[in-house]
Amino acid sequence: MSEATPPALAAAREQFLALVNDVRPELHRYCARLTGSVIEGEDIVQETLAKAFYALSLSAEVPALRPWLFRIAHNTALDSLKSHGRKLTDAYADLEDVVGFDDRADPAIVRSALARFLVLPVSQRSAVILKDVLGQSLEEAAETMGTTVMAVKALLVRGRRTLREAHVDGTVVDATTRAELNRYASLFNARDWDGVRTLIRDDCRLDLVSKSQRQGKAVGLYFARYEKEDVHLQLVRLDGALAFAAHVAGAARPAYFILLDFQDGKVSSIRDFRYVSYIADEAEFEVV
Repeated sequence: MSEATPPALAAAREQFLALVNDVRPELHRYCARLTGSVIEGEDIVQETLAKAFYALSLSAEVPALRPWLFRIAHNTALDSLKSHGRKLTDAYADLEDVVGFDDRADPAIVRSALARFLVLPVSQRSAVILKDVLGQSLEEAAETMGTTVMAVKALLVRGRRTLREAHVDGTVVDATTRAELNRYASLFNARDWDGVRTLIRDDCRLDLVSKSQRQGKAVGLYFARYEKEDVHLQLVRLDGALAFAAHVAGAARPAYFILLDFQDGKVSSIRDFRYVSYIADEAEFEVV
């Protein structure tokens, strides 16, 4: 939502977000594992909610929200994966696969790292996440995926077997980006707000995810809130890239994350996820 959003539309949007508030963390758990990224997963959640909000504005009735939103999220995620050139596979049932099928969730899979799911074809990935991570029934998973219960069983057997054997490699930290982020964090944590503002480009874009967007001079007002709060930034590796974990009042676990982009040594964009704090519950990160 931009600052120019009409009041009536803004109010309707807030009512809609309140309506779907309980299911959003589950949607994110699904999308984050389907894409292997808590950030990309949230992007898909945002797009899902935008599509749902528009569809509701054209409908006289409110559908059963949870299965409806999961179906939209599933299709939106598939479209996103296709647009990035990732190969998808169709769900199909193989009777040999489902012999002796165990309906219980695999505890090891529930604890699997996000990146591990990427070793699976998307259809297997979707079935494993819906059934083993989110605890959906076979029927619910089949409805979300638009396939049959038999197909879901077959995909679960193959997906579980592959995940148990999966190995994920690490990523490389870019030295230049690390130095720029360290400079920003040093000024932020020292409460040197004038110094922080000197690092912000005049055309910097700010995205307070799920809340508002700003650009240019209005971004400077963003730091006024932080001047009144006890927030400490810590450089981490998140989804294979460098980011900030925001720790509130000295808490060991981050409350949320912040992403920065740089251009010519200055901050060109800020994505602050404080209003979608459930990301921090799902994120796997490493202190740099």
